[in-house]
Amino acid sequence: MVRLAFTALLFAFATSLAAPARRAMVVHEQRELPAHFASAGVPSPDTPLTLKIALTANDRDGLEQRALDVSTPGNILYGQHLSFEEAKSFAAPPSARVSAVSAWLNENGVADITTSGAFGQWIGFTTTISTANALFDADFQNFTEVGGPTQLTRTLAYSIPADLQQHINLVYPTTDFVRKISGGPKFQSFKSVSKTARALAAPSSCNSTVTPACVMDLYGIPITPATEASNKLGVSGFSEQWPQTADLKSFLEEFRPDTSPSTTFTVIDIDAGEDPQSPSDAGSEANIDVQYSVGIATNVPVTFYSVGSDNPDGILGFEDIINDMLAEAAPPHVLTTSYLFDEDEFTPDLANQFCDNYMAAGARGVSILFASGDGGVAGTTDASCSFFIPTFPSTCPWVTSVGAVQSVPETGAYFSAGGYSNLFSRPSYQTTALANYLTITNLTTNATYEGKFSTTGRGFPDVAAQGFNLEIVNAGETILVGGTSCSSPIFTSVIALINDRLVAAGNSPLGFLNPFLYANPGSFFDITTGSNPGCDTDGFSAAVGWDPVTGLGTPNFESLLAAALAAAA
Repeated sequence: MVRLAFTALLFAFATSLAAPARRAMVVHEQRELPAHFASAGVPSPDTPLTLKIALTANDRDGLEQRALDVSTPGNILYGQHLSFEEAKSFAAPPSARVSAVSAWLNENGVADITTSGAFGQWIGFTTTISTANALFDADFQNFTEVGGPTQLTRTLAYSIPADLQQHINLVYPTTDFVRKISGGPKFQSFKSVSKTARALAAPSSCNSTVTPACVMDLYGIPITPATEASNKLGVSGFSEQWPQTADLKSFLEEFRPDTSPSTTFTVIDIDAGEDPQSPSDAGSEANIDVQYSVGIATNVPVTFYSVGSDNPDGILGFEDIINDMLAEAAPPHVLTTSYLFDEDEFTPDLANQFCDNYMAAGARGVSILFASGDGGVAGTTDASCSFFIPTFPSTCPWVTSVGAVQSVPETGAYFSAGGYSNLFSRPSYQTTALANYLTITNLTTNATYEGKFSTTGRGFPDVAAQGFNLEIVNAGETILVGGTSCSSPIFTSVIALINDRLVAAGNSPLGFLNPFLYANPGSFFDITTGSNPGCDTDGFSAAVGWDPVTGLGTPNFESLLAAALAAAA
């Protein structure tokens, strides 16, 4: 018996040497189950689970400061955008950080670790549910979207080692509950609304249907062709939406007969994206984005990023597309995206991870524009809501959010999503504009609105453009569409043409737009009527100056161009 006890003691001692001591753990993220999801049972312990860890950047605050410096008119660094290697020096995690987190994973039997992201900021691995639960003090379960198609395996809380906190931004996917992507044009009839005066004239026919000619007349956009081949315009494509070259040819023949009908776009495939070209593959969303980019930004090279369904980022390719762009030696100077999510589907850490990518793009000289959404103050949902629902990425302070107007004279479109972020605080470039709106409308003292929105959050949209009854060609037929999906490519085209003039004059493109836009409020047609109802309220109302329906207003091309040239000088 003594011999057996001694042997057992030796075994226990050897085991203690082989197994690493468990590190002190701290809760990193936790949340309650969102109302639009329900539990769907516990997965088998040996179910495979692929996870990624976002590592903290070498100098995130330094990158933020540089992005602001190169984007703020009057700063000595204005327009001096970063190369990929310069951005990487700020955004990449130090090698010691990668080694520290990898060593912890190796200690716990996790091998085959991979790195991803434009700056190597993610490390990924595949393990089992049981190992992940033990590794992160988590409780991964299956969840299903109530009344929807989304099925997820998530945990409501997870922990990380206390000594690795400074190295880890987040673990993904864990506490996020991101639903199927939202976006696409609106086909239903629009409500009639009152009208307000504007500065430029447009044909009366633009009240019933909007064409490129209407848009160019309204905003003073010239038909003069762009000249700089380096000045590219990017269009994001998701959800099996594909633009058709035949539809674009017909669109140009009908609505821009002064341009060559052979003008087309190039395609970059991401995540096994495709480019099918038959009438049955026509996507109205993709056709809107491409036709109103090619049709307004005359002769600006257009690139369509076709994002497939094989998404390593786990969020429908939203991060993959920006990572691919960030890694390009010469990315497009401006990117428009007409898809979005509700902000509350993202945890603060995940939203910040996305937003930092857009910050890096701005530092590199890329303008990132997003449609604000078509649900008024109710986000992407048509259901009743007790609190206003902001949309994301529109609420990221490093993107330019585009709302919608309709009719001639223009008024705020009732569907134009706008409001205030619950995750991001008010950026400095918005301080005056947002304070003025709250003062004018007295919303902070209105009992109806009490507690429904954050009075200190980042406001959106930033700008607006036509988004009602636009004519496009889809599958060979001319149809009418509407939504902020129309507005974003229109405003993006304005920026692309201004960039062309800047580059032709030997200057840098605008890059991150918002400090420049808010510094020049007089370069917009101010929209003072219209509202965006939702959540059993009238929503917000348009007003003099910035408002959360139409932002600063719609673009006055000549005034914005003059301001851009002056800032560059």
